[in-house]
Amino acid sequence: MEHRFTNQLHGSSSVYLQQHAHNPVDWYPWSEDAFEKARQENKPVLLSIGYAACHWCHVMERESFEDEQVASFMNEHFINIKIDREERPDLDHIYMDAVQSITGSGGWPLNVFCTPDKKPFFGGTYFPPRRAYNRISWIELLNNIQLAWKNDPAAIQGQAENLTSHLISVQNKLTGTSFSAIQPGDVETILHKILQSADTVSGGFGTAPKFPHTMTIRSLYAYAHFYGDKAALAHANLSLRKLVEGGIYDHLGGGMARYSTDNEWLVPHFEKMLYDNALLLMALSDGARFTGDPAFLQAIEKTANFILEEMLSPEGGYYSAIDADSEGEEGRYYVWKWEELNNLPNDIAPIYCDWFGLSENGNWEGDNILHIARDKNSFLEKWNIGVEQFDALIDKCNAILLNERQKRISPIKDDKILLGWNALLISAFCACFRATGKGLYKENAIDLFDFIYSKFNTQAGWKHSFKSGVAEHPAFLDDFAFLIESCIQLQEVTGNSGYLSKAEQLIGHVLMNFERINRLFSFTSKQQQDVIIQKTDSYDGAIPSGNSVMAGNLNYLGRVLDNQSWLEISSEMLEVITDSVKNFPVSYSNWNNILICKANNYKDLIFLGPGSAALRDQFLREYHPEATVQSSEKESDLPLLKDKRLHNFPQIFCCDDFSCSAPVQSLNELKNLLKNNNL
Repeated sequence: MEHRFTNQLHGSSSVYLQQHAHNPVDWYPWSEDAFEKARQENKPVLLSIGYAACHWCHVMERESFEDEQVASFMNEHFINIKIDREERPDLDHIYMDAVQSITGSGGWPLNVFCTPDKKPFFGGTYFPPRRAYNRISWIELLNNIQLAWKNDPAAIQGQAENLTSHLISVQNKLTGTSFSAIQPGDVETILHKILQSADTVSGGFGTAPKFPHTMTIRSLYAYAHFYGDKAALAHANLSLRKLVEGGIYDHLGGGMARYSTDNEWLVPHFEKMLYDNALLLMALSDGARFTGDPAFLQAIEKTANFILEEMLSPEGGYYSAIDADSEGEEGRYYVWKWEELNNLPNDIAPIYCDWFGLSENGNWEGDNILHIARDKNSFLEKWNIGVEQFDALIDKCNAILLNERQKRISPIKDDKILLGWNALLISAFCACFRATGKGLYKENAIDLFDFIYSKFNTQAGWKHSFKSGVAEHPAFLDDFAFLIESCIQLQEVTGNSGYLSKAEQLIGHVLMNFERINRLFSFTSKQQQDVIIQKTDSYDGAIPSGNSVMAGNLNYLGRVLDNQSWLEISSEMLEVITDSVKNFPVSYSNWNNILICKANNYKDLIFLGPGSAALRDQFLREYHPEATVQSSEKESDLPLLKDKRLHNFPQIFCCDDFSCSAPVQSLNELKNLLKNNNL
């Protein structure tokens, strides 16, 4: 019988930590006990940070952390701590900054060496078991760190102090001391910089590895809307189409992988994250409402179905991720060998394989990844086939392959449920309702909101993560920012002002519990004492930063709830970040979306009276990023509604800075008001 080690992770609820619970490395979870042990034994601390769907985390585990000799050395000379970056994003942010300062790059697994007082002094990402890829081996690195700790502890301590001071000074520079409001000429500068990085052949921005940058795509739709910019619209459409046609998108089961390893979106890093797909739904909603493109509507339905079928937990929340690996191979679940396609009907298989670029030699390492690299009209002409017949053919073959794929060993799911990512999904479901008019998406959003309030809002305060009936870890700024935004979105699509009341309460909580540093909010609350830096996060990375979302929330709620102090805080936040947006717009894309709408004057729309909900829903089907929507078929105490006289017919008011137009009764009249800015 094979001996199985059990370390200090065995009681953890995290899938990632459980994956390492039987390593011969004596891993600890992040805890004061682990650091106290390091102090007592005078040992350096290794922080190893990753997540359950991380391919290279699995590789390093197999190569090094499961090796008994390597583990023995680690156990003798280090206190070893495993951290799930999705449970503790605050720690991940801090120590990722440290590694990026040391090496100039970052990623996962993230391996950081610290003093017993949590200060980093060295680190990196993946290290091979033997020298390779121009990288030192893991065991060599461990030996070098151990010798340095033993022979020159003062130098190690000095490096730790210097690096920690550097992290604090860098953060102060990032948040800045230069404040400026966006100017009319800045908009053109920002758009020019975005389009400079555009891949005009394959869509997206930059070169491989290519991330979807769906927030930047949304910026381009906003530019096209406000300024009629044809280049912005063309690249937004191209980027969305290439994403949902590429191998990064799962043509059988739906859903998008995290990024592409090539410029053409053919070969993805196969893990699927909840947040990526929520953000994709938002961008597809913008594209569908702006253009009416049926391909975008189809992708909304397929992506939403994937989330509902694959990510929904029995309790009602949504899981975090699906692994890239299965059967020990990355992508094994998703790719096809030529002989595996033999069960497709002979009469239509050639058309199907031609459409998706499948061949005997394969398109990736001898295997086949489904992707579309054909113009549909010319393809139909080539095969002399009609649209309806073609669509039926594709659906039939997709169903056959999906059925075959489901017989495979599927990748594991990270079944923790995160507050922020689920709140982001609420906003995405609201976007799906806007684009399609289907009530199912609105119902999904309402149900998920109720789940969040019942599970994460505990007697001990709001929590970040939920699994197996237990909510844990204090909620972060992102969690509150996304939840407040979901309240706003739910209020817009339902007309239920109760969501605004909850948003108002949540903003009060953030203002009371999160410190403001250089005009931005700290990532962790004042009550959280186990971090070495109170970090402010401003960069819009894989998800929007909590600060950019909070700036938008405060602006919205400041207007509709008539709270001038919130408007002032929002303006201050935007002013401190404007220079960064101008210089690096793709990296500050959610900030950019707020700035461009503010530069073009938000409009507060009021749909009032019997029958107004139907008009509201009609209006929501169209693309108007400048418009915020309040609605009530009855009398309301909301500041913008309470003085409006109710009639037995619907009325629509268009307001700007609490000055409202005379009411109109049709959407055409409203559109003319918005178009002409005639207030």
